[in-house]
Amino acid sequence: MFARVAQRPRPVGELARELPVSRPAVSQHLRILKDAGLVVDRRDGNRRIYTVEPKGLAALRSQLEQFWNDALANFKALVDEANQEDE
Repeated sequence: MFARVAQRPRPVGELARELPVSRPAVSQHLRILKDAGLVVDRRDGNRRIYTVEPKGLAALRSQLEQFWNDALANFKALVDEANQEDE
């Protein structure tokens, strides 16, 4: 869902036509992405057009980078500890 919205702004109906899920399911997915700050919507007549929220995507990227930095630091500490025990 997110990848399709990232390609270009899209309304719910168009997304639902492209996917093997119901329109309410698409709306529910988009609501979760919106609550997470990854997409925003704007009204266009009686439709809502969804697009990626760059600030939300930047925040997610920052969290993922921190996660991997922490994971790698912990792994390094374990390897260093194992090497000290072997000496």
